[in-house]
Amino acid sequence: MRKHRFRNSYVTSAISVSLVLCLIGLEGILLLSADSLITRMRENITMTAVLSSDADSTQCARLETILSSGNQCSSFNYVSAQQALEEHIRSLGEDPSTFLGYNPLSASYEIHPTDVYSDPDSLEVIAAQLESLPYVTEVLYPRDLADLMSSNVQDFSLILLAVALALLLVSLVLIVNTIRLQIYAKRFIINTMTLVGATSWVTRRPFVLRNMLMGLISGIVALAVLSGVVYYVDFKMGVLLFPLTWQNIAFVSVLVLASGLLITLFASLIATGKYIRMDNNSLYEI
Repeated sequence: MRKHRFRNSYVTSAISVSLVLCLIGLEGILLLSADSLITRMRENITMTAVLSSDADSTQCARLETILSSGNQCSSFNYVSAQQALEEHIRSLGEDPSTFLGYNPLSASYEIHPTDVYSDPDSLEVIAAQLESLPYVTEVLYPRDLADLMSSNVQDFSLILLAVALALLLVSLVLIVNTIRLQIYAKRFIINTMTLVGATSWVTRRPFVLRNMLMGLISGIVALAVLSGVVYYVDFKMGVLLFPLTWQNIAFVSVLVLASGLLITLFASLIATGKYIRMDNNSLYEI
């Protein structure tokens, strides 16, 4: 009967730890998803390098080499003068070539900077480098939008980090309390082992190993639950909750498993140490 009760208590603790580790995993997914969203927003900034009317194919090839050689540009697209005219007609519904007698628009390159070079200062440097080329007349990009995005991203990152730290603290407290309650039921066994001369590590070892095993199992269960959630949201609902790269999957897996092992390790050491140092009379006062 006692063994059955202990097994039920162990399973209940494992379920509680699994739920808390799910919360930690969701924190990791939230951070990665937010980082991916911020990166996409930054890389969606478009710089337009307007070419001179006499720019030839050799100069265009030279510009493409410059854009491809560095890490400042994530992608670029050539827009011919005719394509620019057709886009102008679709947008405004009028054809300026009909009353001017010629196409006033020039060919250009639409350039998307990388996430690292999307801040206002870097965009200014890129624009100055391109404008120094003799076959580039001007470089256009939304300066006000870049300034506003940079400011908002910094504020959003700080808020997100504060929320993640708060959730991590709550998760830590919940797991520590769960393990402390489990070890509380064994406080008389700990006291008996101390009285017969068992060393501190000998007394702690079975509790530490048992709870670390519980942390590992709980971590695996939490990863299985998170995988189901991500699969359902990404593939069933069509919402990109979590970029499925091996780096992101490895990060969340290590985060959940390491949290399960380390938190249960330290919680077991702290809780057993408390009852090892406690005298006999205090055991009945808790």
